Amino acid sequence: MIIDRKRVSLEFLKPVNELESQLAYLYNLIDYKQLCIRKKLNCVQNDLFYLKKNLFISLTPLQRLHLVRQSERPTTLDYITHILDEWIELHGDRGGSDDPALVGGIGKLDNFSVVFIGQQRGKDTKDNVARNFGMPSPGGYRKALRLMRHADQFNLPIITFIDTPGAWAGIEAERLGQGEAIAMNLREMFSFKVPIICTVIGEGGSGGALGIGIGDSMLMLEYAVYTVATPEACAAILWKNSHKSLEAAEALKITSSDLKLLGIIDDIVNEPVGGSQADPLLAASNLKQKLIYHLKLLLRFSDDQRLKNRYNKFRQMGTFYEY
Repeated sequence: MIIDRKRVSLEFLKPVNELESQLAYLYNLIDYKQLCIRKKLNCVQNDLFYLKKNLFISLTPLQRLHLVRQSERPTTLDYITHILDEWIELHGDRGGSDDPALVGGIGKLDNFSVVFIGQQRGKDTKDNVARNFGMPSPGGYRKALRLMRHADQFNLPIITFIDTPGAWAGIEAERLGQGEAIAMNLREMFSFKVPIICTVIGEGGSGGALGIGIGDSMLMLEYAVYTVATPEACAAILWKNSHKSLEAAEALKITSSDLKLLGIIDDIVNEPVGGSQADPLLAASNLKQKLIYHLKLLLRFSDDQRLKNRYNKFRQMGTFYEY
């Protein structure tokens, strides 16, 4: 399912938009009429802050999904620019392909040399078409594997950024071995001796997310979602009715708090009030602190201990007890 992240006004954000319009009007009055209405501005500003805070605390899973699909949401390259002190993008899978939906390279994180890999979506329709809506092809996953093997060979930690509705499901992708490419990444990521930190920064969908999602530490931005299938697809499969996506989103347990409780992720990265798109610099700063913390933590373990912990982490997922 292709989802175009257009700039749209979400229904649940209408009260926020109205207050922001009032603020803009008042600021215009100050600029053009030199009126002293600072007290009124402060009042509206406080109302807006508390409205946003209460609104975002109570977002439903489906509303979170709509939020992370907004075009203003920071992408992998946006975070890389603010998180890494120095970085260079590397291209190609050495097999004749350079998928723009998946980017990667080498950079410096707090004096640590790291390899970064992430799905890259577009900011507008033209960019989304060029990036294939953030849905990597087999060549993209093979490019990621090439970079991860390079990292393992030269003892460089791996940092991945997950932000995709799923892997490209076109006929050409199947012909080029999409399933095999993702499966190969899953197998190889379990064998790498270097620390691997994965972060869901937006929409983590299906096997497309898992293709770069096997790591020692799994982080997730506060309003991000991580799911085996989109709620729309789940509703269509189970009930033959896509309008039941709200019920599907609730049942899938796709939010950061749900997944932390289930043991799927290890840590939640706080976002600014209004989401990362409201303050990308603050969001990147929060993520950088978490990445440095988990990287230093993982470097305390030996290579063999990291491999053992990684294996046990995923073996324990989905276990339950019957009484």
